[in-house]
Amino acid sequence: MGRYKTPALVLLLSASLAAGGCEKKKESGPGPQTAAQAAAYAKRDYAPDDFGDVFMEGSIGDASNLLPYLAKDSSSSEITNKLFSSLMTTDKDQNLIPDLARSWEISEDQRTITFHLRDDVKWHDGKPWTSADLKYQYEMMIHPDVQSAYKDTFFQMEGVQTPDAHTFIVTFKEPFAPGLTELSGMGGLPTHLLKDTKPADLIKSPLARNPVGNGPWKFVSWDTQQSIILEANVGHYNQPRIHRYVMRIIPDLAVQFLELKAKKIDNMGLKPLQYLKQTDTSFFKDNFEKYKYLGQGYTYMGYNLKRPLFQDKRVRQALTYAINKQEIVDAALLGLGVPATGPIKYGTWAYKDDVKRYPYNPAMAKQLMDEAGWKDTNGDGVLDKDGKPFEFEIITNQGNDVRKNSAQVIQQNLKRIGVTAKLRVIEWSAFINNFINKRDFDAVILGWGLGLDPDPYPIWHSSKTGEHEFNFVSFTSAEVDELLEKGRRTFDLEKRKEYYWRFQDILAEEQPYTFLYVPEALPIVSKRIRDIVPGAAGIGYNFEQWWVPKQEHLRNHQAVITE
Repeated sequence: MGRYKTPALVLLLSASLAAGGCEKKKESGPGPQTAAQAAAYAKRDYAPDDFGDVFMEGSIGDASNLLPYLAKDSSSSEITNKLFSSLMTTDKDQNLIPDLARSWEISEDQRTITFHLRDDVKWHDGKPWTSADLKYQYEMMIHPDVQSAYKDTFFQMEGVQTPDAHTFIVTFKEPFAPGLTELSGMGGLPTHLLKDTKPADLIKSPLARNPVGNGPWKFVSWDTQQSIILEANVGHYNQPRIHRYVMRIIPDLAVQFLELKAKKIDNMGLKPLQYLKQTDTSFFKDNFEKYKYLGQGYTYMGYNLKRPLFQDKRVRQALTYAINKQEIVDAALLGLGVPATGPIKYGTWAYKDDVKRYPYNPAMAKQLMDEAGWKDTNGDGVLDKDGKPFEFEIITNQGNDVRKNSAQVIQQNLKRIGVTAKLRVIEWSAFINNFINKRDFDAVILGWGLGLDPDPYPIWHSSKTGEHEFNFVSFTSAEVDELLEKGRRTFDLEKRKEYYWRFQDILAEEQPYTFLYVPEALPIVSKRIRDIVPGAAGIGYNFEQWWVPKQEHLRNHQAVITE
């Protein structure tokens, strides 16, 4: 539930809570005083005496490491975005606004960005933060021994300059349309603590588990698979109004819900049934506020294109025809979502509405499978070819019942056309490290959370198929590569739209993913939290401004709070 940083391309454990147009569910309970007193009380502003309390959040997965750009999962990003400030952040309408950078200018040739930095920022150990820390981060990100899925933006740079401690100049090799948005999340690394670390050892540095940041929150502790605790960085220019933040690792959303009901956590992302039915009680109406918005991301089933089973596009098209997306939305999401058609956010300038669609059509699926040589030759109800049945394993992450339920619908859908799909649910860390990173899977149900710029290069370019990179289905297309390269080299919106529309047409034809659905994000937050202001960026963009009136403080920040 942290600040939204624009390089937000992350693997989602569950529906994103950070972006998308937001609607508050009005559920007013009785106030603590008379109606007039309660109204005045609710409207009052934050006062210094209100500082305190502990905000506890549930997460279905643990972080992997806590250095920026070195982890690609949402749990790690949630924590690093609190520990490390960035050059820019976004307001509720998703406009870029100053953060570590007070201001910036872009050169006439659109290749150079000059950032004018704050001079009042310190690392959490008291050492000053300067432009040298940004330069060091750049040098680490372009080093061949540093593994990261986010290196591409840095490779687009010709170089950086630091003419003084509070000026940082980036020059790109060519005009780079997503440049400003991509750089907005850069915040530097503590050079004084890492300068003797070999680049290959950066990901194993002690700071990956005990980080020293420059952001509004300071690291306290990390109890693996239990909790991560942060505390307010008093004196920071964006000092939080709550004293401590705790991410509790609770892999089962049903258990999270029980903890929410017991007021042992203050927020979570609800499952559709919890949102529609289980929180429709006077207790929840009196104590919590619910929100609903279409997430800035999508869920998909991706096929490992290195596996011979999926190398014929007719097979991939057939599988998509065989999957009833609306049934998934109705059964798994209880209607709280929409079927997905591609990788660009619906309603944005880059989204193409009239791409090839795959309405549920088992007959067409069977026809395409037949054309690809898959037939039921022995009458057992399963398609086969060269004596081998068409069967494969779908993997997804533990703790996301919507994905698990989606997979079960898919199993039944595919069974009707003679395809056997087995389901395997895996704990998040093992899922990423042992299966996704190692490309050891047949098909995967997962989700992407997207940033502000629609640039799809990191997921779909053929150069991004390495072990820790995002094109883990190993999709390759020379035409797509060219389109994505052109799309980031021009600032002409109409030309970018032309390139991205053609890209979406190709993806619709090739079907390396079956794009399943865009889920509604369904966060619920304790009503004692004030100044939650929903916007296009969701609700977490101003997390540091959230506060609790002193008389409603629930927890002592000095107590043991892992509960």
